[in-house]
Amino acid sequence: MQVLLRLLQYAKQAPAGHFRGLIRLPEVVATATLTLATFSVRMASSEERTYPTTLEGFGYGFNDEGRLRQIDQETGKLTDRIFDYQVYTSLSENQAHYEALGDVITEYVYQRLEEKEGLKKLYLPDDVAREEATFIFSTKEKLDRPKKLLVLIHGSGVVRAGQWARSLIINDCLDSGTQIPYVNKARELGYEVLLLNTNDNYRTVEGTRKSIRGSRNPTEHAATVLEKYILASQPESVAIVAHSYGGVVTVELAQKYPEFFKRKVFAVGFTDSVHASSLVPEALKKIARNWVTAKDPLDTPLTITKHDIPRHSAGHTKHEMTSYSCMSALFEFLESRYKQFQALGDVAEPENKKSKGDDL
Repeated sequence: MQVLLRLLQYAKQAPAGHFRGLIRLPEVVATATLTLATFSVRMASSEERTYPTTLEGFGYGFNDEGRLRQIDQETGKLTDRIFDYQVYTSLSENQAHYEALGDVITEYVYQRLEEKEGLKKLYLPDDVAREEATFIFSTKEKLDRPKKLLVLIHGSGVVRAGQWARSLIINDCLDSGTQIPYVNKARELGYEVLLLNTNDNYRTVEGTRKSIRGSRNPTEHAATVLEKYILASQPESVAIVAHSYGGVVTVELAQKYPEFFKRKVFAVGFTDSVHASSLVPEALKKIARNWVTAKDPLDTPLTITKHDIPRHSAGHTKHEMTSYSCMSALFEFLESRYKQFQALGDVAEPENKKSKGDDL
């Protein structure tokens, strides 16, 4: 850009005919001027564009059904108008606007988990300033020998604790996009619940982006939670629900903590997990089920490879919808596994008591 500025300045000041036979001066000036103007507009849009920090600031709110709707600018009331992605003429600006709204929605979900659902924030690590730590959510501030503990692990990307899919929160509803229905159902069935935050791995401290100790990546975060909060609480029994990449995290936990999984984990419900079947420990295959995208009715057993976890239909063809669409079948599976766990006094499933579809 500095070269372009100097060329433009020199071209305007040079004597007439100086560039004759080399370049055409009018075209140079016009092109340089247009390029500078375009650059200035782009710089202004990227440098000066600021976004609201609240849903209301974006002109949105959630209605009684948990659906995101536009606010009427004159009346201040919610309308039936859905989210509008096309706010600007620039694709990059529309995407930036969408991501900024997504960040606000993340904070909204955090706030709702605490204020409406009554969950507690537990910090990791807990010996640094909270601004430098990540956190998870728990149904209790201090878990103490929970009879049944349910651990929820979301997938990869922009989602954070309490979310299955940001796109569903924006374009469908809170029920399908958040983990709140799982929390409420689990509570009804007598579970305490932990919501992991595996994608929250960095903080900016004094202008420097730093990894969060113990949570530098999803698996490290999950292992830290397991050691600091789960093992320390001495649970009687544990179930895990993991979506998408959360399945990879769960498989890696099972590899790293085989005795814990053998003695305490009675069931694992995967929702369209992307784990590698070759890495699944044998013990996990006996207590897990993976509800995947399929056109088949909900819970229909599907064919699997020899070394994989039993696969059942999630009753939906969209990856991000699988956690919500299979919830009823998944909890039936958890409760069935829990009864077996109680009867046997061990999480290992006997060969003569296999679940539906495990022989596929």
